[in-house]
Amino acid sequence: MPEADPHLRAVVSAVADAADHALTLWANGDTRVRQWEKVPGHPVCEADLAVDAMLRQRLAEIDPQAGWLSEETADTVHRLGVSRVWVVDPIDGTRDYLRGRPGWSVSVALVEDGAVRLGILAAPARNEFWIAQAGRGATRNGVILRAGSRTELPGARVPADQLPRVDRDLTVVEKPNSIALRMAMVAADEADLVATVRWGNEWDVAAAALICTEAGASVTDALGDPLLFNRPQPTAFGLLCSAPGIHAAALERLTPRARDILGPSFPARSD
Repeated sequence: MPEADPHLRAVVSAVADAADHALTLWANGDTRVRQWEKVPGHPVCEADLAVDAMLRQRLAEIDPQAGWLSEETADTVHRLGVSRVWVVDPIDGTRDYLRGRPGWSVSVALVEDGAVRLGILAAPARNEFWIAQAGRGATRNGVILRAGSRTELPGARVPADQLPRVDRDLTVVEKPNSIALRMAMVAADEADLVATVRWGNEWDVAAAALICTEAGASVTDALGDPLLFNRPQPTAFGLLCSAPGIHAAALERLTPRARDILGPSFPARSD
């Protein structure tokens, strides 16, 4: 088994402190003071920026050589010239955060040479703290996680508000706004499937991807390719996170939809 990250305790402390700060602002209602939209449909508030700044300072003290990629910080090419990069979403699920709902989280991942080595997800409004280290498993509140053993796609549990008619053979379960938390539900065997067919950002899924894979779940993009991190354009098209026994069937359903959206000019998957 790989050795534990020597900085794990310090990183956990930094994320816990940042999550506690976000929770204090949330509980006090201070986030209503100033909030806006970066682009239509993408809300942000002062808490996003405060937590981002707090994490950047603390994590830089832990690993001064690591680069930085965050939803709330202007991206630079510096991260492409270093082997380790912090990939951060200070508040994933800002819409739930602003509405006073608990389905938000603080997401921090340490990426090394394109792969996530450490993933931490803090959801203080839900009293949840998730940790994964590459090759060492994943836990929630200290309890080891195991993804489910489902082998049939019909009936699979999906965190969703509602499902399109074509997917009504699936089963709707609670949906937190944070996609990282929805993925983590698969790791905890509280859901079987999370799927999207849109462009998404690395900071949304980096920590949760490691939590899921370390729990035995399967995680790819919508075309079935593995997720890579710290790329020049830090996005991927779609996400498929599932119990391993239904991943192939879910991919068979999802990929044609992704192809329809991407169009014929998008390069085909190379197996």
